[in-house]
Amino acid sequence: MKIAIVGYKKQERLAQGVINDEDADLVAFLTRKGLDVVPAIWNDEAVDWGNFDVAVLKSPWDYHNHLTDFSNWLDKLEKLNVKVLNPVEIIKWNSNKKYLKDFALKGLPIIPSEYLDKGASFDDHFFDLFGTENLVVKPCVSAGAQNTVIVNKSNLKERTAEIDEHLKTADYLVQPFVEEIKNGEWSFLFFNGKYSHCSLKTPKQGDFRVQHYHGGSISYPAPNPLHIEQAGEYIKSLPQPTLYARVDGVVIDNTFRLMELELIEPYLFFNGDDDLLENYYQALVALIS
Repeated sequence: MKIAIVGYKKQERLAQGVINDEDADLVAFLTRKGLDVVPAIWNDEAVDWGNFDVAVLKSPWDYHNHLTDFSNWLDKLEKLNVKVLNPVEIIKWNSNKKYLKDFALKGLPIIPSEYLDKGASFDDHFFDLFGTENLVVKPCVSAGAQNTVIVNKSNLKERTAEIDEHLKTADYLVQPFVEEIKNGEWSFLFFNGKYSHCSLKTPKQGDFRVQHYHGGSISYPAPNPLHIEQAGEYIKSLPQPTLYARVDGVVIDNTFRLMELELIEPYLFFNGDDDLLENYYQALVALIS
């Protein structure tokens, strides 16, 4: 069985601050376990995808900038009867942050969210709607805090013009700024529905973005078992099993609240730890056997 470990054309910006080459570590580990794995770039026209039995989406980190091409590529894999992990239906659903509505309808805690469709206009009623002094406005299809805007009443005029310009080409999500993000964003990692490990990403002083390439720091404190259980509820609600899932959120009043569910290309914080790589391997074998 030939397995593609799918990545992207490397950009140094996205790898900045990462100690381990996680993809290389994973390929080496799975090879040692006896699997026939090959790194492949999702939009490399030289790749013959028909040669693979399984395509594992590991790090197609630029997919959101090429969403139509990415969707067409997923369709191509299905036509070739390549097993895709995570499943194509799940990936397409997860590519648009409107999926948060589905969790809200199921009664699972999320950060309160409203949506602006492409062509709409932003205004100040969201401050009263959420009872907040600060708003976060971001694209429904994005990654890494791309085009994310913080709005308050002092910069409202300037930011409204910026957001309305963005709205000419894309749908946007509006949320209250969550002060708890300053304490860090938890990432809980699950492989085939089973909890593996977690990390805490903390923004640098004066910023809100937790990504390492925006200056955020990463630590590995022991999590509260209650919050692990709460994070697992989002995974249990999915219609299909997933090889990997990273549940990102903040703890507010001792309740884990989802910010994003990463099912397409999350960094998995293996840090070269064989025990964590083993968890991934066992999940992969279970899903392809």
